[in-house]
Amino acid sequence: MKKMLSVLLLLVLLLPASALADEVVNVFNWEDYIDESVLEQFSEETGIKVNYMNFTTVEDMIVQVEANPGAFDVCFPSDYIIERMIKKDMLAEINFENVPNANQTIPYLLNPAYDPENKYSVPYLWGTVGILYNTTMVDEPVTSWSIMWDTKYANNVFMLDSIRDSMGVTLKSLGYSMNTQDIPSIMAAKQKLIEQKQSGVVKAYQVDETKDKMVAGEAALALVWSGDAQYAIDLNPDLAYAVPEEGTNVWVDGMVIPKDAKNKENAEKLINFLCRPDIAQKNCEYVRYASPNAGAIDLMGEEYTSNPVQNAPEELLSKCEFFNDIEPAFLSVYEAMWMEVKNTK
Repeated sequence: MKKMLSVLLLLVLLLPASALADEVVNVFNWEDYIDESVLEQFSEETGIKVNYMNFTTVEDMIVQVEANPGAFDVCFPSDYIIERMIKKDMLAEINFENVPNANQTIPYLLNPAYDPENKYSVPYLWGTVGILYNTTMVDEPVTSWSIMWDTKYANNVFMLDSIRDSMGVTLKSLGYSMNTQDIPSIMAAKQKLIEQKQSGVVKAYQVDETKDKMVAGEAALALVWSGDAQYAIDLNPDLAYAVPEEGTNVWVDGMVIPKDAKNKENAEKLINFLCRPDIAQKNCEYVRYASPNAGAIDLMGEEYTSNPVQNAPEELLSKCEFFNDIEPAFLSVYEAMWMEVKNTK
């Protein structure tokens, strides 16, 4: 038996890499960001095995992709990280002949600033950043970002452990662009976040765990992405979601193929599968973020289109900004100021 295993191992080692990789696709996605039955269905229909790996933040994702060439075939970065990856020549152009279902993308998300010619990415899901709040703990209208600094809610506010999101909404609350590179403006946002922490308002800086903690009633208010808000509202009817009148971030997470992907055609098959209307519908209904897929939206009908959490109205979108990538030389300024906030006692 040992000799047989040794022979089999030798044969595997002698196979060309393309033969080994032929029926595999290596996926790198956010946690809790896909209906796993979709992956099973893809494997059943195509015979391609999905190796599925998770990241917590897009900043972690890009570091891992750079450090591990060839390890990932499909990644799901946010818009400004897609822009950065294009600048760094990290992405392969997608052969859209292999991805015909990409034509389901709604017009609002076509030719975005981060990928002007739609060469490198296909939208996966999208949404807004806003405030999830418990109506049994908050007895006032949630219309402004200022409520996240109100000492009335001491030790009762969850903030996102995300530089761009927490700094971005703070800049917006001060009347600045979320993409500003004006140092006095960023310093003002840093100081406002420090004041929020020192006043005892912030209970924790978190990412994925926030939605479940809000369902459990562990805080009054939380900075969240809209899909996490919808997930939580589905489980606890005391929860509600609001986008403040000052405006916010509207974001897109896309599907991309790293330039050194070993299984590019399989990656394109997976992207095409995820853009199929019935699959996009299934994923949207599971993850609860907004769908970029016109066919899926038609299938979901009025229940989806009348939901302002998932389907942000146009008057709201007019107040929103997409994040732009920040050049590395200036990104260090953001990072340094965010560390000051996090390290404040």
